[in-house]
Amino acid sequence: MTTENKNWSARFSQPLDEQVAVFNASIAFDRRLAQHDIKASLAHADMLAACNIISTEDNNAIANGLQQVAEEINNNTFNWQADDEDIHMSVERRLTELVGAAGKKLHTARSRNDQVATDLRLWLRDEIDTLQQHLRAARKALLAQAEHHADTLMPGFTHLQIAQPITFGHHLLAYEEMLNRDASRISDCRRRLNKLPLGSGALAGVGYPIDRARVAAALGFDGICENSMDAVSDRDFAIEFVSAAATLMMHLSRFCEELILWGSPAFSFVSLSDAFCTGSSIMPQKKNFDVPELIRGKCGRVFGALTALLVLGKSQPLAYNKDNQEDKEPLFDCVDTVNSCVSLIAPMVAAMTAKPDNMRKLLEVGYPTATELADYLVRRGLPFRDAHHAVSAIVQFAEAAGVGLEALTLEQIQQYAPLADEGALAALSATAAVERRNHIGGTAPAQVRAQVAKKQAELD
Repeated sequence: MTTENKNWSARFSQPLDEQVAVFNASIAFDRRLAQHDIKASLAHADMLAACNIISTEDNNAIANGLQQVAEEINNNTFNWQADDEDIHMSVERRLTELVGAAGKKLHTARSRNDQVATDLRLWLRDEIDTLQQHLRAARKALLAQAEHHADTLMPGFTHLQIAQPITFGHHLLAYEEMLNRDASRISDCRRRLNKLPLGSGALAGVGYPIDRARVAAALGFDGICENSMDAVSDRDFAIEFVSAAATLMMHLSRFCEELILWGSPAFSFVSLSDAFCTGSSIMPQKKNFDVPELIRGKCGRVFGALTALLVLGKSQPLAYNKDNQEDKEPLFDCVDTVNSCVSLIAPMVAAMTAKPDNMRKLLEVGYPTATELADYLVRRGLPFRDAHHAVSAIVQFAEAAGVGLEALTLEQIQQYAPLADEGALAALSATAAVERRNHIGGTAPAQVRAQVAKKQAELD
């Protein structure tokens, strides 16, 4: 690997140190930008010809040559060379081998600085579109299970302690809400990144009469980056995506944590399909929820990518710096990780089986209808704080007796709440407690079904 092979080598009198050449190269990982690099180059060459900066004949030769390069890459026959340093030089080297002098004209009115910024935006835009498809499938799977379990009672928790009765459908809708916001954040990120950097040159623009709007339209960009220094040097679009991805992974981790808890014998609320579990090499009885555990664990990779990109950008003076070569590996790994995790949610949720009897059984402990009794006493005229105090005493009594609230007699309740009548016993029904929360955002089955219908219509 020598400096003489580099497109920038004329300035230098000594060859590049071999170790530095390896250290400096990015072709090992940025080759995944190849098709986007070719796509941007085709649009750039077409614009150069339209602006009479290169000839039509040269543009045609470049287009034909780039098409062959794209086919070689797709067919895995492309000769990757370490000397190429990065994907841009690799494509240009092969293009020049194929079409000669015309290939050397492609780099007119552009720099690798605006070239890589363009390639990265094109690549990330496509990856976002793929991720949104996976998110949509995950949300639809959650909605289908929520609709199926609109009437399935389970205990809700705060502090991981039994709190109040809810429906399993309502619980699942909470995660659909999270993924909905994640999709919205990622959509916002896509809108902001969809601006064209090409034409910014190395940092100051280019000294040719170019038509950036033509290139932007050809590549499907919504607009043009309006400051050349910012366009080539900033990676906040990547940081924004990874930040949104980190939030998404946090939500997935919470869901997977609950699946793991729900699948344990202590809860036994759900069972996952064997297709998403593994066994133990030593304990024959084990069925481990490895997919949720891995998703939970992979959060660290995405959180790490966000930290890496923030640290990478925090001290760079304008404009472009070689530091930005380090943006790709954390971004690539983040995108791969998030897409692989989200793509598993829909099939895993669709194959999940709930165990309503076990959910209902746990409602019999932890006094989850205590708040219902307090609300009942409020409706009878007792101030809420007094009602809260009275029911706390009733819970202590039941706890000492080793029974649930529903096992108490009216006379026992009246010892602490003289206002109570037969309605107190009815207030302790978990089914009635859920039904009473029949408002937007509530856990009532009617509200669950209404929310499912609304969200399904939005997704369709």
